Amino acid sequence: GNLEWLDKNKTSFLIMWRRPEEWGKLIYQWVSKNGLTNSVFTLYELTSGDDTENEEFHGLDEPMLLRALQALQQEHKAEIITLDDGRGVKFF
Repeated sequence: GNLEWLDKNKTSFLIMWRRPEEWGKLIYQWVSKNGLTNSVFTLYELTSGDDTENEEFHGLDEPMLLRALQALQQEHKAEIITLDDGRGVKFF
């Protein structure tokens, strides 16, 4: 479940430490634990900010972060938004 083929011919693949849904769950647990629902974060703040330094998702690459946030969006726990200087997310 942690391998994903990147092409139709199955010549290259991505091995994930955690599936996007698992990363999303970890991120949402941090948001809930810290009383940050109804807050907006930039993607940079989530993966590189001082507040997340001790979290497992700190340093997560942006494509995987976006997939994790998309999983949360499907669960109606977050919404990915466009900000002036990039993308962000609002948690519910």
